[in-house]
Amino acid sequence: MGEESSLADIMENNPIEQVGEQLLAAAAATLLCQQGDTEAAITATDVLAVDLSLWNSGEYEPDEYRMYFTVEPQLVEQFTEAVLGRIVDGIQAVIPRRLAIRIESIEICPVVPVPSADWRKQLRTANGPMPTNQARKLRLEPEDQHPIEDDLHFTNEWEYKLYRVLKERQASLPDNETIGIMPLGGMRVLGSTREPDFLITYKGRAGVIEVDGFHHGMPRRASNDHSRDNLLLSAGVRWVGRLDVRDVGTKVEVEKFVDNFLARLVRQ
Repeated sequence: MGEESSLADIMENNPIEQVGEQLLAAAAATLLCQQGDTEAAITATDVLAVDLSLWNSGEYEPDEYRMYFTVEPQLVEQFTEAVLGRIVDGIQAVIPRRLAIRIESIEICPVVPVPSADWRKQLRTANGPMPTNQARKLRLEPEDQHPIEDDLHFTNEWEYKLYRVLKERQASLPDNETIGIMPLGGMRVLGSTREPDFLITYKGRAGVIEVDGFHHGMPRRASNDHSRDNLLLSAGVRWVGRLDVRDVGTKVEVEKFVDNFLARLVRQ
């Protein structure tokens, strides 16, 4: 109740444009998750930016606003008319009725990536091999802003350190019982496209490792993590392990986590 009242107070004391469109969308996604609509809630987490524009203002009717969601081009199709309708309902539900504001619609705007220095070469070879599906979001950034090894991209140093430990374990196992390591691979699950930090294959089983930063301890984020895990498990992933960076400080501790993860995976 405290958080809901706080949001209502913010909205009552400030013009809606100053409330923060991202905060409005986040509150709606949280409400949808609490109501059991995980498809719409998780789809909303793929929104990169939110903009709000006054669409129609009447003297006796509620002001109508149109929202614009910026998303990655390959994710546009998951924002179906039905999902957007439920997101609109969620946003409308968190806006106090006495403000007389109505969300008229949501429009999806694909993000335009910043062209790389060799954009001409890339376009001229567009008919060649298809682009990789690994680390889709990171590949929109300059390569010097995130770790890269073996032509694989990583979000941060923690993911990179875990990859090095996994690769060492891969090399130590027998050739006919080794592991497969897929970092940041695009994966379609019910209602959304996910990008698990690591998909691991071992002895005929597939598991996922998520590297949780400090922000994952927040209650709302923990709830979203649980929903994502359930989607992966429902899609056939045998086990989801979470490496909390607050609990590990040495390579030995990461190695112990990997050992426990592989042992748990084959027991499932």
